[in-house]
Amino acid sequence: MDLSAAVAAATATLRRRPSDLIPFYLLGTAVPVIARVGIFAALAGVYLHLELTGRLVTAREAIADLDLEPPDTQDPEAVRAWSESLTPAVEPLVTPTVVTLVAAGVVATVALAALSYAVASAGQLSAAFARLRGERGLVAGIAGARGRWATFLGLYLAELLLWVGVVALGSVAVGAAFLANPFVGAAVGVGAVLGGFVALAFVRVVFAFAPAAVVVDDAGFVGSIEGAGGFVRSNPADAAAYLVVAVGALVGVASAGSGLAFLGGGAVVALASAVVVAPALDLLKTVLYGDYRDAVAPVSAPEVRLREQFVGGVRRGGRELREFVRAAPGSHALAVGVAVGFGAVGWLAADPFVGGVTTSIERRLVGHVAPVAALTFFGNNWSVAVATALSGVGLVVPALSSLAFNGVALGATAALEENPAALAAFVAPHGLFEIPALVVSGALGVRLGVVSWRAFRGRATRERFADALETAFWVVVGIGALMAVAAAIEGFISPYYWRPFL
Repeated sequence: MDLSAAVAAATATLRRRPSDLIPFYLLGTAVPVIARVGIFAALAGVYLHLELTGRLVTAREAIADLDLEPPDTQDPEAVRAWSESLTPAVEPLVTPTVVTLVAAGVVATVALAALSYAVASAGQLSAAFARLRGERGLVAGIAGARGRWATFLGLYLAELLLWVGVVALGSVAVGAAFLANPFVGAAVGVGAVLGGFVALAFVRVVFAFAPAAVVVDDAGFVGSIEGAGGFVRSNPADAAAYLVVAVGALVGVASAGSGLAFLGGGAVVALASAVVVAPALDLLKTVLYGDYRDAVAPVSAPEVRLREQFVGGVRRGGRELREFVRAAPGSHALAVGVAVGFGAVGWLAADPFVGGVTTSIERRLVGHVAPVAALTFFGNNWSVAVATALSGVGLVVPALSSLAFNGVALGATAALEENPAALAAFVAPHGLFEIPALVVSGALGVRLGVVSWRAFRGRATRERFADALETAFWVVVGIGALMAVAAAIEGFISPYYWRPFL
């Protein structure tokens, strides 16, 4: 299969029933939310330790006597004196137990990130291969995530070690040559750069197709590398073409993100990359490798036009959102309780800083450009909602921790606000849409967590879990529509309407 036919097959597969593939790529955006549970747990342990030992009370009393407003950074002596004045407040908070807990939290976060990424990637490639065979992608993705995550983790670690090894060997060779003779060292340096580039390109292209080999051949670690190596040797043009397309796509996304960052579209580009570019590239390499193994039967493109498909999808998202809200009152009550409860925690935690540290909605709105702000708000808020909802697959806790984190942040910000009336007036119009949307995303995470736990325990079928993931996809689309309305209000109305009255 030539590259143009492979691109057409990948595009057609992505467009035909995207809800049977994209949920696993949305799950990829939730990896940071799942991973940070480790550091959150560590910080909770730190808080309990400091509270139970009385050190937190000592720090609060010291803070009450301090001027927390930093001096002008142009005066180094004043900055140094101010930093030293904070010592009585910081010193009680640094203990061996605190250091140990934070270190353990960092290790746990890295481990959770690696594990979650491997699980999500195994599900993504398994779902992509199933869709290319006309099978249900989410069911295959669930099976692949459970059965192949260790192989994917091994492949990622092996590629990382190879990259480190190539760079280290090149650096050692160049350094040794320079010590012997600077002119020889320069020549060796040029050769090392060229050789290293070729070696790293080969490693990247082999390990790009190794995950496809895992799912197409149902291979393990060694078998997938052998299969990918055989594909590269037999189809060097296709392998090189894929590498060029992948690099071009990444450069294009980076350029679009940089260009649209000035217009507030960076978060939108990042989310689009995760749910459009990433699955398209996975489908492309899987169809190329699958055709090499004669194992795929790509579907035809849907007859409906892209615009009609998009409009129909948004409408369905709205319907699924309404049905989910009606069907899950308990999950929504739990989400509201967590958000409100941790909002109160944030308010109380900020109390020692009231008067010394301030926030101001009026200062934050200086230089506000409505269209840029609206696009920024939409991208950021929808990304948070998507990650919160899909992170619930990690057995509920990550979704609740995301709600708790946002509740603490909002509660603390409100407590430190200089003009509470202005803040309330600013939040009220768009908050009518944004806050319920975030609560729904948390409730959706709770529902997904319950279903994933039942599936893990064998009390729910993979088909039931797949149905829940597909429903979550459409609910997230509906949440996106709510966030778009909220962002438009927050950008064009919220900053202005109250100013004549306050």
